[in-house]
Amino acid sequence: MTRILLSNLLALIIPSLLTARPEQSTPPPIIDMHMHAHAADRFGKVGIPNPVTGKPSAAVSDAALLEGALAAMKRYNIVKAVASSALESVTRWKSAAPDRFIGGAQIDVGIPAPDLNRLRTELQNGGLGFIGEIGAQYLGLPPTDPTLEPYLALAEQLDIPVGIHTGLGPPNSPFEGAPKFRVSLGNPMLLEEVIIRHPKLRICMMHAGYPYLQETIAMMYMYPHLYADIAVINWIIPRAEFHRYLEALMRAGLGKRLMFGSDQMIWPEAIGMAIEGVESAPFLSADEKRDIFYNNAARFLRLDEKKR
Repeated sequence: MTRILLSNLLALIIPSLLTARPEQSTPPPIIDMHMHAHAADRFGKVGIPNPVTGKPSAAVSDAALLEGALAAMKRYNIVKAVASSALESVTRWKSAAPDRFIGGAQIDVGIPAPDLNRLRTELQNGGLGFIGEIGAQYLGLPPTDPTLEPYLALAEQLDIPVGIHTGLGPPNSPFEGAPKFRVSLGNPMLLEEVIIRHPKLRICMMHAGYPYLQETIAMMYMYPHLYADIAVINWIIPRAEFHRYLEALMRAGLGKRLMFGSDQMIWPEAIGMAIEGVESAPFLSADEKRDIFYNNAARFLRLDEKKR
């Protein structure tokens, strides 16, 4: 009798064990402060190889690029991303996922500065919420150039954050698409006059000034309202070099103002690569990673979400 009862019990339990699936836990939320809503041919043609993997981009159409970025955002629980490019492309991305994207007005080679009246309207009606990436360096300009002043003044007036490119660009930039690019124009010290002129302006120093370490530390120490993203350097330079740079910034006490960014351009896989660059840093505590991935950006953007 006991054997029959045990057999019946096992008959009930075993099928449920075989069909049970472990619960899929949702990763903690991430804010990507530096993504691009580019068309797939942003750099002249489609399928350009990823500079790290050497593999061609799988996104060979505008729709595929958007779909790939959204899939990565879902996988890694990126709840917000500042997505910048030409306004038409930004509008397309934001329309596809209005709650996920904060539209950014990019100024760069091949992306002319937007009309100020249109920009004001888009910022006021919520179509855009960010001015940047301002790629002045690619245009051969310091961030203090008079042509950029109306955009910075507008951002300060409307209390809109801006992102300004600092540091380096792709190798051979002056010979491949950006003839006016100069390394010296990426020095973070050039932001000082912008900060003095616009003391209420919220500035994200993009790429954390790499490789200008001491200049970046000096600027962020002197101006406690200056934030920085660690986009692109978290996946495109050697991992050990990125960790060395990030650890130095952390040792300098800047961990509450460093923000995650992927700098996804036309390679959606770069999002995961950028996240792994931060996750693999052995010197970061769990709380420090949460600050970089979410809390610092939420504070900078003045989001309503609670600290996570």
